[in-house]
Amino acid sequence: MALNISMENIEPNAALLIIDVQHGFDSSAWGPSTNPQCEANVEKLAEAWEKSDRPIVVVRHDSPKEGSPLAPGTEGNMLKDFVAALDPALKIGKSVNSVFYGTPDLQEWLGAQGISQFVVCGIQTNMCVETTARMGGNLGYQVVVPIDATRTFDLKGPDGTTTSADELMRTTATNLHGGGFATVTSTSELLAAL
Repeated sequence: MALNISMENIEPNAALLIIDVQHGFDSSAWGPSTNPQCEANVEKLAEAWEKSDRPIVVVRHDSPKEGSPLAPGTEGNMLKDFVAALDPALKIGKSVNSVFYGTPDLQEWLGAQGISQFVVCGIQTNMCVETTARMGGNLGYQVVVPIDATRTFDLKGPDGTTTSADELMRTTATNLHGGGFATVTSTSELLAAL
């Protein structure tokens, strides 16, 4: 498992993983969301990564589910304009919750670049962001999650009870921090550390 790192120790080659910042997440099909500042914070991080010449990885979810707002070939599958305008070091497509199961292979690329630390931001907090951070921590990477550069949606549990997006974000932060998978921080703290 990854150890928590000092925010003063952001490596010069730390990668920024921008996960699933796509138009399809603006669909009402997902239900109530939280943290309307997510995309603005992701954009600030992308600008800082470009200025510091650190690598950016852009990830797109290609849903295999019929009628999904993220289905390939639909407008919803498209990246938000500010993400689409980036010139990332790597572009990954995936159809599951972890970037480590996308194409091309993230772990192989990180190894080839000598990268041992990465920052995860994007959508959804408790799905693709958390799963990628947990796997990264288990694989021995130093993972940082600026939680306010993520967002999610209300979610109904097996008993029919709905958990709010705000509560899911708090739970993800607790899981990642308490489990030692990642250092959980804010966008402003991360930018100050650069």
